[in-house]
Amino acid sequence: MGRPAAPVRTHRSTSPWLFLLPGLAVVAAFSLYPFVSTVYQAFTDTRTLTDGRWVGLENFRTMMADDQFWIALRNSLLYVALVVPCTVLLPLLLALLVHRRIPGITFFRAAFYTPVVASVVVVSLIWSWMLDDRGLVNAILEVFGAGPVAFLGDQWLLLFSAMALTVWKGLGYYMVIYLAALANVPEELHEAAAVDGAGAFRRFRHVTVPAIRSTMVLVGALSSVAAFKVFSEVYLLAGPSGGPAGEDTTLVMLVQRVGTGLNGRVGYASAISLVIFVIALLLMLLVLRADRRGER
Repeated sequence: MGRPAAPVRTHRSTSPWLFLLPGLAVVAAFSLYPFVSTVYQAFTDTRTLTDGRWVGLENFRTMMADDQFWIALRNSLLYVALVVPCTVLLPLLLALLVHRRIPGITFFRAAFYTPVVASVVVVSLIWSWMLDDRGLVNAILEVFGAGPVAFLGDQWLLLFSAMALTVWKGLGYYMVIYLAALANVPEELHEAAAVDGAGAFRRFRHVTVPAIRSTMVLVGALSSVAAFKVFSEVYLLAGPSGGPAGEDTTLVMLVQRVGTGLNGRVGYASAISLVIFVIALLLMLLVLRADRRGER
C-alpha cells in the first residue's frame, strides 16, 4: 500500500490576506500613496521640476490672501447649492414618469439615459456650439424677436449654462438609481393608501418618499461631491482662462491651472486639493446628518 497523503495545512490567519494582497497593493499604489503624497506636499513649496522644502502653513496663508481662490470657492459652493437640489428631485420625477408599465416606455428610458454614456467632452462641445452667439439657441430667440444672448460671454450666464449641462447629463444616471429603489417599494402600500382616499400627491409624499429616503440621501451625497469637484463642463464652456476675467473658475480648475506647467506650484495646488477634500467630506457628513434628523 502507498504512503498516506500528507494532511493539508491551513493558515487561517494569513490565507485571507494572501487573496486580498493584490487588491490592497493596487489601492495603496494608486489611491493611498497619492493621497499621502498630496497631504505632505501641501506643506511644502514643491514645484514641477524641483523638490520642495517644508514651509508649514505658508501655502494656506497664501490661499487665504488669494482672490482667485475665493472666487473659485464661491463658484464651487454655488454649483453645489443650485445643482444638488435639481439632481435630487428632477431624476426622481423622471423615474416616476418612466416607472409606469406602458407600451414603448423602454425607448424613453434608453433615451433619457443616453446623455450619461455620451462623452462629457463631446456633449460640452455640442452645448458650446448651441449656446454660441451664432448657435441654435440664439437663432431660435431671434425668430421670436429676442436679441442674441451672450451665454458664453457673461459671467453668470456661463456658470448657469454649465450647471444646466451638469444636471442634464446626470439625469439619466440618477434616474436609474431611483428606478431600482422604486421597484422595491411594496405596491400594497400604494393600494392601501388609495383605498383610504389618498391622491397621487399624498401617496408620493407619505408612501414613496419615506420608502426611498435612503436612496435620496445617497443621490444627494454623490451629487454634492460631484458638483463640488466639477471641472469638465465649466472648463470646456469657459475655456482654460475660466470665463471672463477668470470669474467662472472652480476649485478643481484652479488646481489644474496653478499645479501644471514647467513651473507649476505643486505644493500650492496640493494645499487647494486638501481643502477640496475636507469640504467634500463635510458636505457628505452634512447630508448624512440631515438624513438622521429627518428620521427622528
